[in-house]
Amino acid sequence: MDAIDRALLRLLIADARTTYHDLGASVRLSANTVSDRVRRLRASGVLRGYRAELDPAALGRTLMMVSDIRLRDGWDRSEFERGLARVPQVVSGSRLTGEYDFLLRIACVDASEFEMVVDTLKRDHGVRELRSRLVLHELDLGPDRLLDL
Repeated sequence: MDAIDRALLRLLIADARTTYHDLGASVRLSANTVSDRVRRLRASGVLRGYRAELDPAALGRTLMMVSDIRLRDGWDRSEFERGLARVPQVVSGSRLTGEYDFLLRIACVDASEFEMVVDTLKRDHGVRELRSRLVLHELDLGPDRLLDL
């Protein structure tokens, strides 16, 4: 990956809908050349995709929680991961090393909905222990920071 690839990635991070023509103008390459480079970045796995970024608060989900999850002994983690698809308030998750098994990000409209999610996770998804914190605000440090490493 060279400096032009990094510049293209920064431009796509800023606006993934930018045309190849406009990308090319920004890095002084033809649209076809930019298309080839972007295709190569996708094929290599550096560029995983394009997506719309949603604001949970604008959708009425003003309560964002991060929850450490410890599964019951013997509970299959793959079953837990599959089961999260049935809990739409869980917007992301990570499997962890250490004291807890997972970290979940949970977006709710209010505390009573969060309580319902906690009850569902414990009853139906093998959660033994859950430690949660309220997110006060997000820090958007930008995915392009990886390009400076």
